[in-house]
Amino acid sequence: MAFGADELRVLRRALAVALHPTPLPDEDVQDCLRLAGAVDEAAGEAGRLRAFLLADLARYREALPGSASGYLELLQDALAAGYDPRPDDLAALRALRGAPVATALLERCQVIAQRSVRARLAGRSVPLSAPAPRSRLLALPGGRADAGEPERPPAPTTPARRPAPGDRPMPKPSEVFPPRRRPAPAPEERAAG
Repeated sequence: MAFGADELRVLRRALAVALHPTPLPDEDVQDCLRLAGAVDEAAGEAGRLRAFLLADLARYREALPGSASGYLELLQDALAAGYDPRPDDLAALRALRGAPVATALLERCQVIAQRSVRARLAGRSVPLSAPAPRSRLLALPGGRADAGEPERPPAPTTPARRPAPGDRPMPKPSEVFPPRRRPAPAPEERAAG
């Protein structure tokens, strides 16, 4: 995403106000709102473009081997844009391994896929007792002066309820739903004859 000179001027003023809050003139507020709208529009357009690229890549992959050159070109563009290759892409590249471009792309995709899997596994293996590091937001009302730890309101305390002498503890499921007993077989009646 690229900003023009006017957009950079507005962005610089918005950042300065975030760090040192002062009342803004209405014109500056309108400039900031226009810039925010433009950024939102650009992000939405980037999302639509990415969805189109991925759909196009899937169409070319389904038309293989006849669309090999177009597929390889689209895959290179997608990888340059940060695309994580899927198992379908790896299988398609293995099928096209005779072409030198496909072989090079297969090696590149395998490295990216392995790195992605390792990153996901590392993210899941973080113990719950060790919270992830977080950055501090210094652009709060009051600027850097309020960067200290904010005071939290005390949690409302409810008086602990002690069980009354006649109260029973919560029943276990086995007490509420006793195990089923099989009916006893009926005694066979012998006919006298």
